[in-house]
Amino acid sequence: TITIRNEGKIPARLLTRHWVITDANGKVKEVRGEGVVGEQPYLLPGQGFRYSSGAVLETPVGAMQGSYQMLGDDGAQFDAHIAPFTLAIPGLLH
Repeated sequence: TITIRNEGKIPARLLTRHWVITDANGKVKEVRGEGVVGEQPYLLPGQGFRYSSGAVLETPVGAMQGSYQMLGDDGAQFDAHIAPFTLAIPGLLH
């Protein structure tokens, strides 16, 4: 489950996503697309949006990082960067 939270001072809409997924063998896959799970959520300051999604890996463990491209109510577009995090088969890691 992923939670996106608007920590800014103005409302913003999530336009697109860009993910870089790396498996344990170092194979890299990039994923780009509109919104998340078919939605382009509009977030007021302090508001969050939670969704569940998945990624297909050829190995039991991998890593994922990326960004959401956002549009603020002031007309400015910006990237909300997502730091790398671990992907693993449920129950594999403690």
